[in-house]
Amino acid sequence: MEKAKGKVKHVVLVKFKDEASGEQIEQIIKDYTSLVNLIEPIKSLEWGKDLRMTNLNQGFTHVFESIFENVEGVAEYGTHPAHLELKDRFLALLDKILVLDYELATLNP
Repeated sequence: MEKAKGKVKHVVLVKFKDEASGEQIEQIIKDYTSLVNLIEPIKSLEWGKDLRMTNLNQGFTHVFESIFENVEGVAEYGTHPAHLELKDRFLALLDKILVLDYELATLNP
């Protein structure tokens, strides 16, 4: 497998547990998005909630997208103490999660 050489996007799709309160969800989103200020390899972080425009979301309700300069940045993020602390609290609120990492590609006109 060829190692990615360019920027990497880290995509996290989640479905919160039915018993997770709105306040808990708001706080975990606030804490998650604050990682961009705590972990240097994160170049950008965006999030959003599914608009339910199709029935293809397989139950996922929220998406978080981060961009890193390279795979080494993703690895550093994965072991950073701020990420590890949040990870346990985040996972406790989730019914399901899907994580994808991919190298950003552009089309050459």
